[in-house]
Amino acid sequence: MDVAVDSRVETDKIGLARKIKAYIALTKPRVMELLLVTTIPVMILAQGGIPDVWLVIATVVGGAMSAGSAAAFNCYIDRDIDRVMKRTQSRPLVTGELSDREALVFAWTLGVVSTVWLLVTTNWLAATLSLGAILFYVFVYTLWLKRRTSQNIIWGGIAGCFPVLIGWAAVTESLSWAPVILFGVVFLWTPPHYWPLSMKYREDYRSVGVPMLAVVRGRAVVGLQVILYAWATVACSLLLVPVVPMGLLYTVVAVGSGGWFIYETHRLYNRAIRHEKVSPMRVFHGSISYLTLLFLAIAIDPLLPF
Repeated sequence: MDVAVDSRVETDKIGLARKIKAYIALTKPRVMELLLVTTIPVMILAQGGIPDVWLVIATVVGGAMSAGSAAAFNCYIDRDIDRVMKRTQSRPLVTGELSDREALVFAWTLGVVSTVWLLVTTNWLAATLSLGAILFYVFVYTLWLKRRTSQNIIWGGIAGCFPVLIGWAAVTESLSWAPVILFGVVFLWTPPHYWPLSMKYREDYRSVGVPMLAVVRGRAVVGLQVILYAWATVACSLLLVPVVPMGLLYTVVAVGSGGWFIYETHRLYNRAIRHEKVSPMRVFHGSISYLTLLFLAIAIDPLLPF
């Protein structure tokens, strides 16, 4: 009897752990990395030093819940195409680990709680921006742009730019040119970050009728667009130097890492026009490294005496 009870308890524990893991997967944790990479450095820049630790924690927690809510809504809305695409067949609504209702309730709950949390722990501006990010990602990107135009990533990527505004607003209760420039950096960075990924999964997107640029245009066209946006990203990042102004460390990192990022995009394009084997994921992962280095420099630069 005791063995049966113990076995049932152990089974319940495993089931609960799997359910929790499924809910976490619904928030797309890897996408949340962008939140951490951009929010905390911007808060340090806004403060001109180390901000209040509690404020940082509160902002990151609220931002994480906000991003998780948007991702959960996205998974719910896109569950039909996720069941077809190979890269998304492990998502909880595809595997059946979560029901549609569970996902929708979870998305709404996270969205409401994140907004109230930021309103209570930070200020109204940060909370409003967080709510705006959710609404933009759900209604503008997921419901309107994603399945209608190859420009989906360009304009839909705006939702991913909000963390820099939220971080700045949490510290200063206002906005200025510095966060606007950083908003522009993330906005311009998103296409050369995501388009290489869409090149790799081109057939996946084609199979569900999502008109990513790599689906409607050839590799050479995509490669050229990636180059142009990479150049624009680096140019925008350098605008921060005279505006803040930034110091030597940021300037060196922005130029050095930006030059490397641009080189990788040119390499992708050159291989594409020569009809050689391309490695789009090299640019994809390289773009993450570039943004991480850039924002790490943003975090450290205000703490240095030069």
